[in-house]
Amino acid sequence: MTEPFAPRPATASKSAPLSGTVRVPGDKSISHRALIFGGLASGETRIAGLLEGEDVLRTAAAMRAMGAALARRPDGTWQVTGTGNGCLLAPEGPLDFGNAGTGSRLVMGLAGAYAMRTTFVGDASLSRRPMGRVLDPLRAMGVQVVEAAPGDRMPITLEGPKHTAPISYRVPMASAQVKSAVLLAGLNAPGVTTVIEPVMTRDHTERMLTGFGAQLEVTRGADGARHIALEGQGRLAGRTLTVPGDPSSAAFPLVAALLVPGSRVTIENVLMNETRAGLIETLVEMGGDIAVDNRREEGGETVADLTVRGSELRGVAVPAERAPAMIDEYPVLAVAAAFAEGETRMAGLGELRVKESDRLSAVAAGLAANGVDCRSGADWLTVRGRPGGAGLGGGTVETHLDHRIAMAFLVMGLASERPVTVDDRTMIATSFPDFEPLMARLGATIAAPDGVPA
Repeated sequence: MTEPFAPRPATASKSAPLSGTVRVPGDKSISHRALIFGGLASGETRIAGLLEGEDVLRTAAAMRAMGAALARRPDGTWQVTGTGNGCLLAPEGPLDFGNAGTGSRLVMGLAGAYAMRTTFVGDASLSRRPMGRVLDPLRAMGVQVVEAAPGDRMPITLEGPKHTAPISYRVPMASAQVKSAVLLAGLNAPGVTTVIEPVMTRDHTERMLTGFGAQLEVTRGADGARHIALEGQGRLAGRTLTVPGDPSSAAFPLVAALLVPGSRVTIENVLMNETRAGLIETLVEMGGDIAVDNRREEGGETVADLTVRGSELRGVAVPAERAPAMIDEYPVLAVAAAFAEGETRMAGLGELRVKESDRLSAVAAGLAANGVDCRSGADWLTVRGRPGGAGLGGGTVETHLDHRIAMAFLVMGLASERPVTVDDRTMIATSFPDFEPLMARLGATIAAPDGVPA
């Protein structure tokens, strides 16, 4: 099991205007899926722009343990030689996913459908997260949960059936991870596996399955729900693809540029998939000056360059139905709201309770520790902002081993009257290894307790 590490605090202080042009790492969701489908396909897959954060590298190690060959080439691309669909091998030991919730849930779906035993372990944060919403549909497909910690938590050992049963499964919550886990299990099931989602979530799995040659059809039911039907046991073929920039990572320099007066920052090659664009839509509604330029297609996805200027924001009501398109961005949106005129109301946030931390509680506590007037409930958060950040800051934020909490509150410190400290920045490497140097290139003031740049 992943060993604990010593925390490394960091403090962000009020910064001069940010400026420059940067690229953020490859999209984490697409990177996980590229390695999984490449490792499962017949032949060779070439991946450019892969996010080389700790979470994604855990997925790479898992696919390698089940028989795929993966190597990073000198030009920075990844070469993956897959096993062929239906031909994964039983891993010799537990699959250690560290802090990678996405990777672990997707691979549970993939490996659980094979007639073999597979054990999943993770760090302290991942081991606290419930996995029942993925395991329940897998059980319906014949997968046995041989061992699990209380509450369907890691460590978890799965044993697949001799013949996985295709199912029709209506997801009870908006979750791309649950949808994807069922579809991945369906790849090794005879017949058609169907996932019904009343609320559309990020569709990278469907796009990538089609790109690798799977027989997949998406239709709408009479009630408007999406029906995703996958023909199992088909052949997947290796391909060449490019991973676009992660909009969830771009959110941090983007919000920082909006909040620090006089800033002008361009972020190139950002994924603009409609299922991921909720934050930009919301920030524009709040008065954010965000120009979307050079839209183009790359690897089956739309990408664009974003130019962001310092802006005076105003509070808005963010509708609950927008949550699936920006679920990972609510921590940094809450920080933006802390500087907006008036009140920002966010609803439909129940999914934040089961992320790397209970993000809703962590965000509310971090805001309160830094002088922000906020209230929260089971699935909502209300923030009353202070334009210019007057009186804000001065607190230490408990990150709860959550990379997005750490980055969001370091962004807050760049615009607040007083510095903001996070109790640990180590886990930022799970999704954005170059966060601190990238922010420093833009002019951000982020330092360790001894004053050395973080």
